[in-house]
Amino acid sequence: MTEVQVEVAKTYLEHHMEKFGFQAPNVTFLHGRIEKLAEAGIQSESYDIVISNCVINLVPDKQQVLQEVYRVLKHGGELYFSDVYASLEVPEDIKSHKVLWGECLGGALYWKDLAIIAQKIGFCPPRLVTADIITVENKELEGVLGDCRFVSATFRLFKLPKTEPAERCRVVYNGGIKGHEKELIFDANFTFKEGEAVAVDEETAAVLKNSRFAPDFLFTPVDASLPAPQGRSELETKVLIRDPFKLAEDSDKMKPRHAPEGTGGCCGKRKNC
Repeated sequence: MTEVQVEVAKTYLEHHMEKFGFQAPNVTFLHGRIEKLAEAGIQSESYDIVISNCVINLVPDKQQVLQEVYRVLKHGGELYFSDVYASLEVPEDIKSHKVLWGECLGGALYWKDLAIIAQKIGFCPPRLVTADIITVENKELEGVLGDCRFVSATFRLFKLPKTEPAERCRVVYNGGIKGHEKELIFDANFTFKEGEAVAVDEETAAVLKNSRFAPDFLFTPVDASLPAPQGRSELETKVLIRDPFKLAEDSDKMKPRHAPEGTGGCCGKRKNC
């Protein structure tokens, strides 16, 4: 992360303005650190969405990163981000390994710690979207990694206003989101088809009711008296997937991505992480 990178990005503003028909740029590039957004001049509660692609793992203090994101998000906003996660607490010998750090593995967070840190700050429980196993085809690096496995996963973290707890309900998607008129793939657990009623748990109901998605759904109470198979309630039949390793391993479409033998940077053209 250098000032030169920011200057290079600015040189392409005019090209993209012309390509997409803008009279003035709708993008601003700032030079700063993601764990110190205030120093870059980013005000509190000023953004609806924060996105990040495989860089939080490169910051030692991940709680401070999430704390800053929480600060700058408006109520109802979200952090939509991809990153690398480990199957266990990453040992110091892996953290200090220069190649593994450069390949986005050494700084990976233990996946269970994400929920602990996020909820400590005030976010809702992380919502898992996608996950892919990362494989390392290098005998020397495999020896250093031992039993530690890695996954590239996308999560959503919502910052919701302090309101009364939501109740489980049925929701109907009205197809109002451009580009997703027929269906909205919300995360790994819920895909909402236009006009189709779906029963959701309290947590999902709270997110939909208190975020930018509220106008796109009709909410109705769930009739708890309606039995599901085996006599369980409608929502008890659905177990939410939260483990990115389980999602990756259970997916028929899983395509493991290979970390190269040498260095190459995080999430570059060679899909290192």
